[in-house]
Amino acid sequence: MTSQTTLDKTGPGDEAPSTPSGGASASGLRGHPWFTLITVAVGVMMVALDGTIVAIANPAIQKDLNASFAEVQWITNGYFLALAVSLITAGKLGDRFGHRQTFLIGVVGFAAASGAIGMSSSIALVVTFRVLQGLFGALLMPAALGLLRATFPAEKLNMAIGIWGMVIGASTAGGPILGGVLVEHVNWQSVFFINVPVGILAVALGAWILLDHRAEKAPRSFDLLGIALLSAAMFCLVWALIKAPEWGWGDGKTWAFILGSVVLFAAFAFWETKVKEPLIPLGLFRSVPLAAGVVLMVLMAIAFMGGLFFVTFYLQNVHGMSPIDAGLHLLPLTGMMIVGSPLAGAMITKLGPRVPLAGGMACTALAMYGMSTLGTDTGSGVMSLWFALLGLGLAPVMVGATEVIVGNAPMELSGVAGGLQQAAMQIGGSLGTAVLGAVMASKVDSDLAGNWADAGLPPLTAAQEHQASEAVQVGVPPIAPGTPEAIATKITGVAHDTFISGMSLASLVAAGVAVVAVLVAMLTKRGANAEAGAGVGHI
Repeated sequence: MTSQTTLDKTGPGDEAPSTPSGGASASGLRGHPWFTLITVAVGVMMVALDGTIVAIANPAIQKDLNASFAEVQWITNGYFLALAVSLITAGKLGDRFGHRQTFLIGVVGFAAASGAIGMSSSIALVVTFRVLQGLFGALLMPAALGLLRATFPAEKLNMAIGIWGMVIGASTAGGPILGGVLVEHVNWQSVFFINVPVGILAVALGAWILLDHRAEKAPRSFDLLGIALLSAAMFCLVWALIKAPEWGWGDGKTWAFILGSVVLFAAFAFWETKVKEPLIPLGLFRSVPLAAGVVLMVLMAIAFMGGLFFVTFYLQNVHGMSPIDAGLHLLPLTGMMIVGSPLAGAMITKLGPRVPLAGGMACTALAMYGMSTLGTDTGSGVMSLWFALLGLGLAPVMVGATEVIVGNAPMELSGVAGGLQQAAMQIGGSLGTAVLGAVMASKVDSDLAGNWADAGLPPLTAAQEHQASEAVQVGVPPIAPGTPEAIATKITGVAHDTFISGMSLASLVAAGVAVVAVLVAMLTKRGANAEAGAGVGHI
């Protein structure tokens, strides 16, 4: 097998002779599949790590820069908003100009923005550079998938995506541990400075090893109106999800942005049928497996990211663990993703994606049900069992859904497909956090007053009850300074019990989402266009 006319361009305008994707150039390493995988993994690790490592640094940033809670929230929101809005467009840039170039630009920009954050003296600068981080991260994530798709032959692609998924899973889950160590023993700036040497390594490896792959039918023009419409639609949707917990799901502003996103998505879909070279050819979605893969990625992210959001509060605020200890308690999840992702890749290669995907989501559903049974006195062994099962369930889904989306897209749209995969995951994560957060808030609001009265505590005013509810939603007992110890103990018990009831209901909803995902997984199949990938050299 050979790719569809692959070019190696070492610089603008310096076109080298056509080289098989799986082969190497004169250097002996350029285009080597496994070294390509190592290179893109180093770059992707930075982006995945930054998704969670910063959460640990936020309290220190807030204190050092004298920022408000709302301002600190934008350190995370700005990053994810920029990432989600620009992923598909960034994938198209890779298809147009080459994934090697976009990957390297993404790495350089991401590392530079990270260094700038570390040197920032105000919260406004931190948020600004976090947005830039998100934009550059969007460039390199789809490009990484495009490079793997073009470099590996079909029979090895799942294994490569498995290792790629392992890096993302391990980096995402390991972020709180590394962040805790750096913040505790160095400073919050080190959380960002660490990306600079990693970025330099990724650029050096990329310049030496990566081969620029161009599909024969690569796009030659830009759908500027399509980019504008899609970006605006994604912005309105993600903005509504971010602001819904603050505004409320019944607020007119929330629904105005959701309605705006629907209108903009409809306008985008209409325009894509008229333009000569659309940003996303809607014919892509005639592929039922590809469409199912996108939906599956959204549902997986809702269950995983939404459910896991409360686990960190459970470990730290209910069990009183430090950030590092909480991260260590999540190691069974990380470990099973590290072990399970390459194994899932091999299994999917042998059996196809349908059974592993359905089985993985069934395990995820069972794990989320198990997490609904966690209590204030649950031991580490029981927690570890459910966390490990969750990691075991997620591994084949991360690998299989990615292969289904990218493998069912034409080679010339591999970047767009990679952007779709990542955008689906970002939207699912935002949706999961927002929806399950609303479930948690509703349950806490309905139970708190009754639990408070049953404990014989003094009644609260409406304002006090609202403040108490917000604290309990993250597992924090609303204890005023000077409260007698006996009363404080009762308040702590009520707060933790109420939080547990909310987390239990949210976990059950996440389990239900995972069950729906099992059914969606049955619509998937092996990528019809996987054979358009690389040759077999060096495998």
